[in-house]
Amino acid sequence: MNIKGVVLAGGKASRMGGQDKGLMTLHGKPLWKHVADRLQPQVKTVTISANRNISVYLASGFPVYQDTLADFPGPLAGMASVIRQAEGEWFLFCPCDTPFIPAHLAERLQSQRTEAPVVWVHDGDRDHPAIALVHRRVAADIEAYLARGDRRVMVFMREAGGHAVDFSDCREAFSNVNTLDDLAWFEAHS
Repeated sequence: MNIKGVVLAGGKASRMGGQDKGLMTLHGKPLWKHVADRLQPQVKTVTISANRNISVYLASGFPVYQDTLADFPGPLAGMASVIRQAEGEWFLFCPCDTPFIPAHLAERLQSQRTEAPVVWVHDGDRDHPAIALVHRRVAADIEAYLARGDRRVMVFMREAGGHAVDFSDCREAFSNVNTLDDLAWFEAHS
């Protein structure tokens, strides 16, 4: 399967004091780069979804796509924007705040997909709908969903006919760096 990996780094990062979360560093490396490095061996190409500091992301050499909708409307807007602007049939999306994603992420999502146009991670305790393998054909559905004012990723994924894939054997791989306190904890403990 030809999969394009996408690092979602286009949010407001309100829990990070509005700083660009993707550019926050963990062990001297930006969070987005941790994710890209883990995605790269699993996919054909990697790209970045970002809405700020575009020149910094472009300096990485990866293609960068901005949301086509204004005001940071969330992960679904980033997903739809990348699908519409980039070539590819399948897209593996990962938020920039998940620096520990497993090396078998793409393989397991793909193998457990059945016929679903979208599948996402479930870590045994909770869903991670922004860590998802998404087919190009859902782009118009995402746009229609956003146009009616909805933003909840999980609701859309279920409406699109998707399902969760069990990753309970490696739940720690989906730890999020949501706040400055989280970042400090992971800096000290990982």
